[in-house]
Amino acid sequence: MAESKTHTTNYFDTFIETAEDSPVSKAEMPPQKGDDKTVAGLQFDMIYENPYKYTSDDVIFGVYASKNKISRSDMEEEREKFFSKGQACMRASPLSKRYGWGVHSNQDGKIAIYAVESQEYNQFTADEKLKHTRAMRSKRV
Repeated sequence: MAESKTHTTNYFDTFIETAEDSPVSKAEMPPQKGDDKTVAGLQFDMIYENPYKYTSDDVIFGVYASKNKISRSDMEEEREKFFSKGQACMRASPLSKRYGWGVHSNQDGKIAIYAVESQEYNQFTADEKLKHTRAMRSKRV
C-alpha cells in the first residue's frame, strides 16, 4: 500500500499581508449571502472569535467541513482525505485578498487576523523576525 502524504497550509512565525490589489484600505467584515455564510464569513468567525486557537489547516478544513456538512464521526477520515491533496492556503483567503485582514501565524502555527489599518498590523509588517508574504492578487498582472 502506498504511503499517504499529508499536505499542509500552515505557516510558522509568518505574517501574510493583504494583497497588493486589495480594494480596501480599511478592514471589512465579510458580508453574509442569504442564510448561508460565505467562506470568508466562516473563516472570519473562526479566527476573529478565537485568536491563536486554530492553525490554518484547522480553519481551511473547518470551513470545508461546514460547507460540505461533514459529520463529527467522519471528520478525521475526511480531514486525512482532504489534506492528501494540496489545498489553497490563507494567502488565497478572501480575508486577505478582498476584506483587508492580515494573517499572523505564531511559532506554533496558530493564527489570528488583524485589520490593515490597525497598529498591530503595522507592527507585524515592521517585525523583521517574522517571515513576510502577501495574499495572492485577485487579478493577473
